[in-house]
Amino acid sequence: MRTPQAAALTALALLAAACGGAEGGGGPAGGGTFTYALPSDPGVLDPAGAVLNVTITTLSLAYDTLIGVTKDGKVVPALAEKWAVEPDKVTFTLRKDATCSDGSPVKASDVAASVNHIADPATKSPIYGVLMPTGMKAEADDAAGTVALSMPKPFSFILENARSIFVVCGKGVKDRSLLARSTSGSGPYKLTEAVPGDHYTFKVRREYVWGQNGANAKDVPETVVLKVVPNEQTAANLLVAGSVNGVTLYGPDRTRLEATPGVRKIVESVANGQFFYHQGDDRPAKDPAVRKALTQAVNLKELSGIASSGTGKPATGLVLHPRPCQGDSISGHVPAHDPAAAAAALDAAGWRAGSDGVRVKDGKRLTLRYLYATTRGAGTQAAAEYLATAWRKAGAEVKLNGQIDTKLSESINVTQDWDVVWLPIGLQLPSQLIGFMSGPAAPKGANFAHLANDKYESLVAKAGQVPAAEGCDQWLAAETALIENADLVPVVEQTVLQAAKGATYEQIAGLFVPTSIRLTQGG
Repeated sequence: MRTPQAAALTALALLAAACGGAEGGGGPAGGGTFTYALPSDPGVLDPAGAVLNVTITTLSLAYDTLIGVTKDGKVVPALAEKWAVEPDKVTFTLRKDATCSDGSPVKASDVAASVNHIADPATKSPIYGVLMPTGMKAEADDAAGTVALSMPKPFSFILENARSIFVVCGKGVKDRSLLARSTSGSGPYKLTEAVPGDHYTFKVRREYVWGQNGANAKDVPETVVLKVVPNEQTAANLLVAGSVNGVTLYGPDRTRLEATPGVRKIVESVANGQFFYHQGDDRPAKDPAVRKALTQAVNLKELSGIASSGTGKPATGLVLHPRPCQGDSISGHVPAHDPAAAAAALDAAGWRAGSDGVRVKDGKRLTLRYLYATTRGAGTQAAAEYLATAWRKAGAEVKLNGQIDTKLSESINVTQDWDVVWLPIGLQLPSQLIGFMSGPAAPKGANFAHLANDKYESLVAKAGQVPAAEGCDQWLAAETALIENADLVPVVEQTVLQAAKGATYEQIAGLFVPTSIRLTQGG
């Protein structure tokens, strides 16, 4: 039986968006309707279960967080006007003017209830232990307007982590069942209509003046419609026709939009295209020499262009932009392409070529079951075929297994019937990676690849005990330790096209900045 954290893994592979938005063009026009194309239905809307990027994007219109973050990664006030940070605790003082969508004031106890509900084992929240650290609890003082988030021991990102927690207020605090298809937040929009599989309609709250850095809802559109459009080509066509104002594209249709007059566009980085080796006791990649040899057998520069359809960038880190720790933890640390060295290393590890060319050791063939999602576009499929060709040349028997997301999650975490998996993971903080890169192995824990990297574990343990900025060198070194050990192989920093017509907007780490949405003249 898999843990909620393990169940969240495939969803986090879709937490792709980093900083985005489309801007430029004519001046703002008030009122009206802004329509944005969602790639899939957001599902249940309770923030305690929100791990899919599409769900987080939807909820960001209606819910606030205690703090915000700018495009360059600076932490700024949101629901909290100030804070005091201690090694194991951060105390927030709330704004006094914030109200919930039902008109009730936002209280410190609402914040505490939001945090403690996620931490409650009975909730089985998939974001607990990932987007919110294990052991976090909250205590409120409504009279003082303060709420303290604490950990059992020092935690380096105790402040920054608050940007991942949506605050539920009003009626939704007492009756969470209301949140499945409605919202109960303090954000600038309130959900007024939900038609699963088709659209979600939000109406503005003009009284909203407590946004990030004091932003307000004075000039935003009256209505926001999130329209479910699973096909990217259809979404692009709707944008060109003016039927929607904003889309996010991963695939080949972005080229067409980039050349279309009147479309505002920004290319933004998202999660890395990367693959992991399964290091279970009975797997070939348990041996680090085999992992490094298989990596050397691949021309990663060519693979990067194939996986991203030529739109990617060199990977430099393992978490989404804006990163709390600046620096390059990857370049120069991935084993270089060298087929001859790969062959020699496999020979030395005891894997000798058989009569059919497939390497064998102790009577066991070098078989690699390669797992990937069929929902990530043509680039991911092409990357699978390229890897299979490279590894077959190196003497491996490769079996490709493309699956839809729900089946992929079961294979990764439960049946474990894979040897290599292509799996982007979109997280905002390096501390959020720890449960996936160490600790109990799947299916008992979230460590799906059965990693056991002593250097990584030592570095994150030390980094986690000091304030975030002081620990950055160790956080970056911990990522490098994973790369040098070929525990995972980052191939490319993938990008998306944020495109808009007749409007401008911003997203940061998959969340709308709702107060940035504008309809434009001459769009």
